[in-house]
Amino acid sequence: MPNEHQLVVLFDVDNTLLDNDRFGDDLMDKLESLFGAEQRARYRKLYEKIRDEHGYADYLGALQFFRAGLDDDPKLLEMSGFMLEYPFAERVFPGALEAIAHLKAFATTAVLSDGDVVFQPRKVQHAGIWDAMGGNVMIYLHKELVLDAVQRRYPADHYAMVDDKPRLLAKMKKVMGDKLTTIYVRQGHYSAEAEAEGKVIDPRPDVTINHIADLLTLDRSAFYGEQTLSKAG
Repeated sequence: MPNEHQLVVLFDVDNTLLDNDRFGDDLMDKLESLFGAEQRARYRKLYEKIRDEHGYADYLGALQFFRAGLDDDPKLLEMSGFMLEYPFAERVFPGALEAIAHLKAFATTAVLSDGDVVFQPRKVQHAGIWDAMGGNVMIYLHKELVLDAVQRRYPADHYAMVDDKPRLLAKMKKVMGDKLTTIYVRQGHYSAEAEAEGKVIDPRPDVTINHIADLLTLDRSAFYGEQTLSKAG
């Protein structure tokens, strides 16, 4: 077993550490309350178009396009305060910060997230995740494409990735092989969509849990793939 300084546990953020689906619902409700259902639907289409083109959620980018035709509407400026002051600390899943603290007893922990360069870091900071990680935060456009850079930044004998997207975990596993233990958290709409599609995930996650707080029940061996464990079902 490598010593405790040679294991790095990487965490996704959205729907892994915090309930981003809840934020999305609150955002849609705010848009509808200010501009009506038709404009809410227009924002959703803009958001999905940008996400499909760029591969990550860009709420601020969608809002920039959404403003077209609304520049004279004073309510548009209310969205700035909503987005920048949203209480993300209230959306952190129960047990998430405790799980990070638990893992820090035997591993280096870090955020590895997809996202834009402004709103995603702010979200991580306001949620308290930045401080919980001791500033170990990485945010890329496509994290599965920068695994070499991740390993250079945090050199270790072994890595674990905690994420709510099983297909993304499979992609990362194919790149890093046995050097990476994949831990799938069954939370959020991406998880539900992947399971509803009924497609085979290959390779399957090494560990499956229902809630991020379940990490508190795992010992160090699970993060090295030496413990066959599933807390799902």
